[in-house]
Amino acid sequence: MAEAADFQGTSPSPARRWLRRSGALLAGAPLLAGLLQLPLSAPAEAVQKASAAQAAGSGTVDVSLDSLTPSVPTDGDTVTVSGSVTNKGKQKITDAHVGLRVGPSLTSRSAIDTAARRTSFQPGLDAAEVGGKYVAKFSELAAGVSQRFSISVPVKELDLGDDGVYQLAVSLTGRTAAQQWDQVLGIERTFLPWQPEAADTKTRTTYLWPLISTVHLTAETGSDEQQTRVFKNDELAKELSPGGRLDQMLSLGSDLDVTWVLDPDLLASVDAMRDSYRIQGPDGTTTAGKNQAVARAWLDKLEKTVQDKKVVALPFADPDLASLAHNGKDVTGSLSHLKEATDVAASTVDTILHVKPSTEFAWPADGAVDPSIVKVATSAGADTVIARSDSMRETGGLLYTPSAARPIGGGTTAVVADARLSTQFQGDMTKAANSTLAIQEFLAQSLMINLQEDEQRSIVVAPQRMPSASQAQTMAQALKALQEGNWSESQGLTAAAKAKPDPAATTKVPSASAYPSSLRKQELPRSAFERIQATQTKLDNFQVILTDKSRVATPFGRAIDRGMSTSWRGRPAEAATFRVGVEAYLNNLTGLVRLIDKSDAKLSGRSATIPVTVQNNLVQGVDNLVLRLTSKKPNRLKIGNGPYYEQPIKVAGEHSQSVKFTTSAEANGPVMVVAQLYTADGQAYGPEVTFEVKVTEFTPTVMLVIGGGVLLLVLAGFRMYTQRKRAAARQAEEAQDGPEDEAVNKDADGTVDTEDTEDSAKGPERESEAESGADDPEHPSDPTPDTAPESADPSGTGERVDR
Repeated sequence: MAEAADFQGTSPSPARRWLRRSGALLAGAPLLAGLLQLPLSAPAEAVQKASAAQAAGSGTVDVSLDSLTPSVPTDGDTVTVSGSVTNKGKQKITDAHVGLRVGPSLTSRSAIDTAARRTSFQPGLDAAEVGGKYVAKFSELAAGVSQRFSISVPVKELDLGDDGVYQLAVSLTGRTAAQQWDQVLGIERTFLPWQPEAADTKTRTTYLWPLISTVHLTAETGSDEQQTRVFKNDELAKELSPGGRLDQMLSLGSDLDVTWVLDPDLLASVDAMRDSYRIQGPDGTTTAGKNQAVARAWLDKLEKTVQDKKVVALPFADPDLASLAHNGKDVTGSLSHLKEATDVAASTVDTILHVKPSTEFAWPADGAVDPSIVKVATSAGADTVIARSDSMRETGGLLYTPSAARPIGGGTTAVVADARLSTQFQGDMTKAANSTLAIQEFLAQSLMINLQEDEQRSIVVAPQRMPSASQAQTMAQALKALQEGNWSESQGLTAAAKAKPDPAATTKVPSASAYPSSLRKQELPRSAFERIQATQTKLDNFQVILTDKSRVATPFGRAIDRGMSTSWRGRPAEAATFRVGVEAYLNNLTGLVRLIDKSDAKLSGRSATIPVTVQNNLVQGVDNLVLRLTSKKPNRLKIGNGPYYEQPIKVAGEHSQSVKFTTSAEANGPVMVVAQLYTADGQAYGPEVTFEVKVTEFTPTVMLVIGGGVLLLVLAGFRMYTQRKRAAARQAEEAQDGPEDEAVNKDADGTVDTEDTEDSAKGPERESEAESGADDPEHPSDPTPDTAPESADPSGTGERVDR
């Protein structure tokens, strides 16, 4: 589109205006020089100045070319050009009209580049207008005002000659108050491919049609049997909905002969949406998704579209090969992720779409390669790298565009996509003018490739990975016109890779120093791969204890792949947030299998058991775990027969299990005990639990002293018992002898003293009391003794431990 330039700010002198007017008409008249008393060279100088003024003035009006039909005309067609003109100057334009100018055919691809860059009118280079009647007239064009135009011209009036690419210019000619003569005030250029008859040899063109999106799925799944998936947001539904980007890509591509390039992660994500799914909220909560019908419709249409079509599957989640090569390959385990992503790609596409894709292709970002990228790209099994010609530049001075396939050594083939064609539809294609110019230049470059050589060549076009909806529409229009043209025929990517290489084409992979710095700045840093590997290590430790590993291995394995996606380029903060989220959710799951915190315990016997509880809040059972209890002071407290003891653990889902360990005391005092879970391969699992055991068991010396004391108490009790028995026996003997030996004493008044008699009467009662023992209650209602006989026996095994 012509750039604006306002040159109305100053008014030239009358003499200079006269020179500008007359110079172009009377450049060769020597009389002019004499009349004006100028040197003989002045007319030439005036012509140059007039040409410069004409070129400068051609920026006053912006000419927008919004439509050109047909894009590739043939005999008998009528070419219609539509658009608008906008007066960007400060003066109104009068007596204006828009006309068409068809220049001579261009001779090379670089000539097309040069013509596309020109923005001003250049007398001598730009041809005269086509016929006086094929114009759109404007009596007046006010400053700042736009007006539409449409011009239709029969092809025969364009005077096109041999097959080729012709420059087509749309110009506005008019007058201003300061310059009252006809001049070109605005111009726009495009190209008209002319190939009315089928070419003898047609170029085989491969166009990649990528179905790739950003990362949408998280690692989180529901605890239900179906493992309901959780999405970061509902943006994928917008892309799939009618009019959305992916809906446009699918609808437009279904009418074209293209090679479909699929990211299996996109298919897996849409497949997860077909049933129930949930959307992650900013506060960590989730809500139910409601776009199942949209997902089902899109996948069903895709499945029908790609049947019997050429399909290429990238590694799962489209990993960033350049980032991996430059920053990740030295991080242990990183390359294994690429291998897993490649292995799962074919099965994912086959399962969802029921087609068997090709998986031998690797596609670095923007087709930029260096030796390390090629090495990493092929390490996972791919034998073909999709490069681009602005990376693998021709150095042999070729005057034509060679075929895409290049053997680069080690059994690897580089398919070099054409950079001009591949980047043609980048930028803002929402404007009709941009879209029209891009289509015509794409077709012109394609035809020029075919006109270069008589030998058939294979050309590959690899556009941007994620075209916008407007870019996709422009691509489709251009590709449809190309496939209806007479110089190109479609070919699949696999066939292009196997085509005969051009022996003169470069096969040298550029060095690492030639890798574009702009792309290197977008790469994932080494720290990203280190975090990915840390997450993988945790996942490995977690999997070994699960009874159903697939419920964790699959969602987390694919989430790790997504953390390496090419789609993160230019979004480092979002990429880091995603990786941290994956690791955090894994930590949350592993924390559901844990040891319950234990309070301090007291061990009051020589031996006892200590219970430790393992809790499993997962929905599935855990196995292959070992619980180890370790005494920090084994000389004081032994667990089992040594400083530590282990027991295997197996806990059902959503259950807890208490494990009892036998301990033995060797000395009194506090002892720190550590409980720790381990996996079967000896890796610590989860945090340890530490608690204190206070040992109060008696030592052998103390036991000997206590035993001697108990023996003395027993002997003293036996002595007391024998003494009582003897006293009781004496009393019994005295009672039997009393009646015979006693005398009846009378007082002086003749009464009898009854004291002895009463004592005698109580004799049997005292005997009974002596025989019964001194400690028996005196009355039936008296309480029993409040102290039981003591036992000196040691504490038994299994004595209760106070927690």
